[in-house]
Amino acid sequence: MLNARIAGLASYLPDGILDNDMLSKMVDTNDEWITSRVGIKVRHVLEDPNLGSSYMGVKAVERLLESTGTRPEDVDMLICATSNPDYRFPSTGSMIVHQCGLKNAYSYDLEAACAGFLVALQDGAAYIKSGLRKKVIVVAAEKMTSMVDYTDRTTCALFGDGAAAMLLEPTDKPVGIIDAEFHVDGNGMEHLLMKAGGSAKPASHETIDAHEHFVFQDGRAVYKHAVTNMLNSSLEVVGRNGLTMETVDWFVPHQANLRIIEAVADRAGIAREKVLVNIEHTGNTSAASVPLCLDEYRSKLKPGDKLILTAFGAGFTWGAMYIVWDI
Repeated sequence: MLNARIAGLASYLPDGILDNDMLSKMVDTNDEWITSRVGIKVRHVLEDPNLGSSYMGVKAVERLLESTGTRPEDVDMLICATSNPDYRFPSTGSMIVHQCGLKNAYSYDLEAACAGFLVALQDGAAYIKSGLRKKVIVVAAEKMTSMVDYTDRTTCALFGDGAAAMLLEPTDKPVGIIDAEFHVDGNGMEHLLMKAGGSAKPASHETIDAHEHFVFQDGRAVYKHAVTNMLNSSLEVVGRNGLTMETVDWFVPHQANLRIIEAVADRAGIAREKVLVNIEHTGNTSAASVPLCLDEYRSKLKPGDKLILTAFGAGFTWGAMYIVWDI
């Protein structure tokens, strides 16, 4: 039986920096208020207005190819998870494939909000396990600052930009993507969305004047559902695979809010030292947050380590994944 092993991981954070002191000069907020509520000090920002998510995706994929010694022509699929495509069409994945010279790769975009990377990883693993593809790149690229309203103090402190890419290959060993659990509940739409810009409410002078082309979030509702659903899906995957939180080596949650991360970890009963967190200096990078966090902590991860990944995002869509590290 084929499994999908993780053969490589790479990431990219843009050079631009937006810290809390800088933000306090733009909107009525301050470092203490932001840090105490969400645990963020610094965000990376892709400052060039002419560059989109694909630019960061290309950077991450190029680093992945170089670090794994993979020839571009040997990659046969790329799945791009993003809520911030460069354009409504063509797909951001197609742009990354072209610019990275992946001439034999098919590509498409996947939009599952902050859970996007995990969902795309499950897709990529399915292609590997079926035998249809042999080298699959899953990339998450998010220029979140392109949808942030810097007059809204409740959301503008949350988000940063970044990208990360993972290479999947077939193996007959019990490593890599082992199991996953995903759910969606459309009742959550009203709590987390961009109100205009789609086919249901196209751009107009009225929608622009009303600031409806930015992230809207009901923070209290999102907090409540995120904690409950990331917890339950993680416990489901842990129990189904004969694990306990004591036998799990690392817990890697979506980096949305430090209080959410701590609440999920505490209710799950997993030791804080097993929880990987980098939100303080990245902010919420949506689909890119989990792989960015994994790449930052690469030196801590050992072959055979058991990891639980979990994420929650707009939709609502959420889930958890069990992987066994192998690089």
